[in-house]
Amino acid sequence: MQTWQQLDQAYIMSTVSRYPIAIGKAEGNYLYDTEGKRYLDLFTGLAVNTLGHSHPRILEALEEQGRRFLHISNLFLNPPAIRLAERLVKHTFGQGKVYFSNSGAEATEAAVKLVHKWIQREQHGRQGIVVLKNSFHGRTLGALRLTRQPGVYQDFPQPDFPVFEVEPNQIDSLMEVCRTHRPAAILVEPILGAGGVVSLERAYLETIEQLCKEEQMLFLVDEIQTGIGRTGKLFAYQHFALSPDVILFAKGIGGGLPLGGLIASAHVADLFQPGDHGTTFAPSPLSAALGNAVLDVLLEDGLLEQGRQVADALWEELHRLQQAHPRVFKGVDGQGMMLGIRTHLSAEHVKRLQSELLEAGILVNVTAKTVVRLLPPLTLTRAEVTFFIETLERLITQMEPAWEVN
Repeated sequence: MQTWQQLDQAYIMSTVSRYPIAIGKAEGNYLYDTEGKRYLDLFTGLAVNTLGHSHPRILEALEEQGRRFLHISNLFLNPPAIRLAERLVKHTFGQGKVYFSNSGAEATEAAVKLVHKWIQREQHGRQGIVVLKNSFHGRTLGALRLTRQPGVYQDFPQPDFPVFEVEPNQIDSLMEVCRTHRPAAILVEPILGAGGVVSLERAYLETIEQLCKEEQMLFLVDEIQTGIGRTGKLFAYQHFALSPDVILFAKGIGGGLPLGGLIASAHVADLFQPGDHGTTFAPSPLSAALGNAVLDVLLEDGLLEQGRQVADALWEELHRLQQAHPRVFKGVDGQGMMLGIRTHLSAEHVKRLQSELLEAGILVNVTAKTVVRLLPPLTLTRAEVTFFIETLERLITQMEPAWEVN
C-alpha cells in the first residue's frame, strides 16, 4: 500500500516541498498526523489560523452560515460580507470601502488595477510602483512583478508596468527613486515575511507617508501576513499611527477559509466601477461569516490583549536564549506573534534544527534560508511557550558542538 507521501508525489504537482507528515486532524494549537502524533503548530498555516484550530466561535459560525447559504454570487447583497466590510473600514480608516478577493495574491492584483485607475484619474504623468528588495506580494503574474525574490519570480513573463526596487530602511535611496522616476505608488510590508522577517523602522515608514503626500503618490501597506492581530494590533501599520491609502489583507481574516482583499480609504474608494474588477467566489458568504467570528474573538473577547501578553513572554525567553547561545543566535526581529529568529548557522544546519523540532513535536517554518520563522496562534499559552523554549534549548545544547557557525 502506498504512503500518503508517495500518493502526493504521484498525483499533485510539486510546487511545494512538503513536510513528511500527513495531517489527520487539528485541534486547539496542535496538528495531529494520521498516526496520532501531536505537533505544536507555531506557524499556523503560514499566519492563517490566528485563533488556532477548530476554535468554538469559528465552528459555530461555520455551522450557522453553512445552514443558510454557501454561495450566492456577488450579484446579490451579501449580509456577512457587508458586515465584515463595515467593521474593517471602521477599525481602520473610519470611512472607505472594501474590495474582497479569494487570496493575498488576488489582493495584490486588485491593488495593481487600483493604482492604474488612480493614474488615469489624476492625469499627473506618474507611472509604476516602488517595492522593497526581498519583499513578497504573491505568485500570480501581476503580483509576481512586485515580488522581489529571484528564486520566486525567475523568468516568468512579466506584465509591462514599471517597478522600482529599493532597499528596506534606506531613506536616501527611497527619496532618490521617488524624485527621479516619479512613481505612482509605494507598496510595502510593515514587516517583510518571506524576506526574512525584517521590520521596517518607524522613520522609514513615516518618510514613505510624507513622500506620498508631498509627491502625490499612493501609500499601500501589504498586511496580508502582518494583519488580523498578528503583531498585537489589528494591523501592523497601526503601531505607528500612519495613514496609508490602501491596506491589503488576507490569510488570517477568513478563519481558515480563503479570503482577502483591499481596504481603500475614502479618497480612492470609488476608483473601481462596475466591470473594472471581480471574481466568481469572493466575497464568500461562508468566509465572511468566519471573518466576523475572527473579529469577534479578537476585538470583543480580548484575544488581542491575551496574545500580546503571551507574545511578550515568548520574546523574553528568546532574548534569554540568544544571550545564552550567542554562537547560534544573532537576534530576533518582528513583532507580537510574528517572529524571525536569526541564526549564525548554515542553511543546512537550520534545516536540521527544523527537522529535530519536528521530531520533537514542534512545527516551525524557515525563511531566507537561515531564519526560523514563528507565526504562532494568538491562543498560544505560556505553558506552550515553555515547552517550545525548553525543547529548542535542549536541541541546541546537543547539536551546538558539531555546528560550524558563520
